[in-house]
Amino acid sequence: MRPLKTHSFRSKKIDLNGAVALVTGGNGGLGQRICHALAKEGAHVAVMYAQSRDQAEGVVRDLTSRYQTNAAAFGCDITDGAGVTRLIDDVVARFGRIDILVNDAAYNHAVRFQDLDGLTMELWDKIIAVNLTGPMRMIKAVAPLMKAQQRGRIVNISSISGVGPTGSSIAYAVSKAGLNHLTRCMAVALAPDVLVNCVAPGLLEGTRATANLRQEQIDNSNATALLKRAADKDDCADMVVTMCRTETMTGQTAVIDAGRYFP
Repeated sequence: MRPLKTHSFRSKKIDLNGAVALVTGGNGGLGQRICHALAKEGAHVAVMYAQSRDQAEGVVRDLTSRYQTNAAAFGCDITDGAGVTRLIDDVVARFGRIDILVNDAAYNHAVRFQDLDGLTMELWDKIIAVNLTGPMRMIKAVAPLMKAQQRGRIVNISSISGVGPTGSSIAYAVSKAGLNHLTRCMAVALAPDVLVNCVAPGLLEGTRATANLRQEQIDNSNATALLKRAADKDDCADMVVTMCRTETMTGQTAVIDAGRYFP
């Protein structure tokens, strides 16, 4: 692993220009918006994908052409500890450092809460492995780098299903509730050098997670929101940027759901 390079990211007020961001699930509906929001601010972006290499490379081409920043695609199964280690080594070899980690990769499969037989233990294990243990693996892998730099930002992408008993399945809701609390615990563990925060979106249109929901769930989500519409992906991406810039917020989960839950 090459020595980490220094740049303006070490200044008191963070300038994202030149920072290196690793976005898991960067090829997804929300992940792409996050990559664009960071690249627009001048950050170099490592776009991590699990399966859709062509899609991730398309995101990279878009980022480099629009913002004249550096970007590259990296494949990784975040449930594989050795794979996560290789990913971090590969990103550092390519960019020289990692300043920002955004944990956006997730998995869900719709099972009605009342259908306990349908929620098999195999499905439970997979959802927990990707949505909760995966971010834990990623955070543990980047923590030594960020501590050595004495600066880092981690943003987890959760869901309002982690705030209230809703969402595609019990397993998904529990995984996101765990991610909300992991955010708080890691904020304690990594302070003061690394700030850890979380965005909890409500229903987002044009994402794989929403595509997995029943139409009645989508209709109910919009109907019960004060603003009578889905949350906005760009609002979520902008909040990620804010959390990457902050100097005094850590351990917090920001809900963006068009007015459904008030934690």
